[in-house]
Amino acid sequence: MEQNISEIRNWLGTGSINIFGLPFSGKDTVGIRLAENLGAKFLSSGIIMRTAAESDSELAKEMNAGLLATSQKFIDAVTPYLHRPELKKSALVLSSVGRWSGEELTVIDNCKSSGHPIKAVILLNISVSETKNRWFAAKTLMDRGKRVDDKDALVLDQRINEFIAKTMPVIETYQKRGLLIPIQATGEREAVYQLIVEKLAEYARSHPND
Repeated sequence: MEQNISEIRNWLGTGSINIFGLPFSGKDTVGIRLAENLGAKFLSSGIIMRTAAESDSELAKEMNAGLLATSQKFIDAVTPYLHRPELKKSALVLSSVGRWSGEELTVIDNCKSSGHPIKAVILLNISVSETKNRWFAAKTLMDRGKRVDDKDALVLDQRINEFIAKTMPVIETYQKRGLLIPIQATGEREAVYQLIVEKLAEYARSHPND
């Protein structure tokens, strides 16, 4: 794996990798580990928006209802992060940054202008039934911290519906640009991570100048 990581790191430079998937597909888990291995910075729009909600009661109400922030609020909160001076020399691993249809173009443009062009997009594929199974297990274990957006099944259904209606078009945009790497993510966590690294390394070799 170390050879693959080294190849990915050299290919990525200060670029970025964006990760998408249904709720509970493992986006943040994979993203944090990948960022650590690559010496990159991890940036989750979910974490940023939940932080923004602490000082925005309207946004907090929307998120407590299981809704994503409006596109304008997303852009206002997330885009400045991409231009932070402390990120300038680092690669970025993004977790669903720009996940509503129409937001992806702003993210693509700002990543490029900030020196972090999106060089690959990972899609963690799990079924809706697997999402619900993982939600139930997490609820039983109570291992999601303060994630109030996962508090009940109706909220989860809302998030799933939003993914299908609003995030899938975003993923299709990346697919048309030749950036998408689909990953079957229903196996053991370690096996899934190794598969991601292998596929990323293969992609890097086949896109040396991207």
